[in-house]
Amino acid sequence: MRTKQRPLFIAFSSQKGGVGKSTFTVLAAGILHYRLGYNVAVFDADFPQHSLMKMKERDLGMVMENEILKKLAYKQFTTINKKAYPIIQHRADGVLEAAHDFSDSSAVPLDVIFFDLPGTVNTPGILKALAGMHNIFTPITADRIVMESTLVFTQLLQDVIMKNTETSIKTINLFWNQVDGRESTPLYDAYIRVIDELGLSLMRSQVRSSTRFRKESEAGAKTVFRSTLMPADERLMKTCGLDLFMNEFLRITEL
Repeated sequence: MRTKQRPLFIAFSSQKGGVGKSTFTVLAAGILHYRLGYNVAVFDADFPQHSLMKMKERDLGMVMENEILKKLAYKQFTTINKKAYPIIQHRADGVLEAAHDFSDSSAVPLDVIFFDLPGTVNTPGILKALAGMHNIFTPITADRIVMESTLVFTQLLQDVIMKNTETSIKTINLFWNQVDGRESTPLYDAYIRVIDELGLSLMRSQVRSSTRFRKESEAGAKTVFRSTLMPADERLMKTCGLDLFMNEFLRITEL
């Protein structure tokens, strides 16, 4: 467990939409807060979508309508005696100051604050926000457009922002998401060589493709995967390799 006064600032960040930034923010936050005992908060700074705020509203409605999920939520609350982690809506501009203020005034000492940030680097305040992160995780898929966009974005972070003496960034970590076992291994090998030649860090764990990543809990569901109110089901985590990803995530962040 963390004993430092200041929480870790972590972002799943990419210049390309649809690769899983918001999904992984929710998955990681839920596992840390509800299962592993950390105290977490999330800043939804992805204006104007603010998809995490909308997701929490949907999750609340789903739990109230689904008796099985309602019992799971009640059991969780009585077992860990913790409320849902807060999601705070903010623009990228000024989000670091808002996060520090929130942490300082929090009745519960926070271990981690996650940031869901816009994908466009010309968004006001985005470069300052990224420079204030301690760890950045960037999902990638074996798609030429995604890779080109992501590699340019990551090099910008590494070559421009990290050379700024005021940066807080300790690590920038690329990781494979939506891995399809039917895709060509040589394709992945070629991308891995490019990543290595650019001196970028690639995580060992790979998260396999799953329809669960694109779904909220469905009516009649007996388990949850992507939810702001409960952690992902452990069996579903193993199915797509999310358990191994989280183990590596914990090692990198030193949580």
